[in-house]
Amino acid sequence: MTMNFVILIVLFMIMIGLSVFISLRKHLLTMMFSLEFITVNLFFMFFLKMSFLFSETYFLMLFLVFTVCEGVLGLGVLINLIRCHGNDKINSVSGVLW
Repeated sequence: MTMNFVILIVLFMIMIGLSVFISLRKHLLTMMFSLEFITVNLFFMFFLKMSFLFSETYFLMLFLVFTVCEGVLGLGVLINLIRCHGNDKINSVSGVLW
């Protein structure tokens, strides 16, 4: 497989993650899964691009740190939402009217 084909597959997977994020927005957990899926695919694409262009991987470590922080914050919001409202449905929160 060529490099362009692999990047095309990764971009297609990112688009699938975005479509899942847009279409399944009733539950916070599915939204978080789709965001993590998009983030992992972005990391893979950055890794492929940077491994051929640069030998520096400092940016990838920084990207992973921000990814972990995003996941931890999302998990904290999910736990607080379940404690307060009893479920993870976005519609049960009165401030968000989608």
